Amino acid sequence: MTVIVGLVHKNRVHLGGDSAGVAGLSITVRRDLKVFRNGPYVMGFTSSFRMGQLLRYAFEVPHPSGDLDRFMVTKFVDALRSCLKDGGWARKESEQEQAGTFLVGIAGRLYTIHSDYQVGEPSDQYAAVGCGDDIALGALHATGALDLKPRQRITAALQAAAHHSAGVVGPFTYATTPKGD
Repeated sequence: MTVIVGLVHKNRVHLGGDSAGVAGLSITVRRDLKVFRNGPYVMGFTSSFRMGQLLRYAFEVPHPSGDLDRFMVTKFVDALRSCLKDGGWARKESEQEQAGTFLVGIAGRLYTIHSDYQVGEPSDQYAAVGCGDDIALGALHATGALDLKPRQRITAALQAAAHHSAGVVGPFTYATTPKGD
């Protein structure tokens, strides 16, 4: 339960996320961040705090090279799979590996990594994952024609999700890819 929101603006990727830790009907406001930088990447996760900890502290991100789409679905995902396996988090069911879901930004591009390691890139230049994703996507769509800065749009999407979803709670945190990325 969570919401992570991402958008591309002027060749930079901006992410925002909530602070909810949800187990059943219990909710805890967590201090550990769901959105962060790892090298030249910006990432925001849902699914599992353990997965997020591995992404932030154990994942030795490969340096992007060549065709970025090809790189993401091969070298990036291969390194990710190894990290999650080594960290004891990857799951295998019916001989298929499964992970969690997260957003990743690099080189002015925003990707969604799905639990089956599928790599997707939204044509709208924004995305959201987690239980508040539909609400956040609606807010991002509605603010698209307004003259708002990326942080303002992301905050509006996070606030809408927190208002309408029991699994989303502030405070909100933000991360952006480095300049010149």
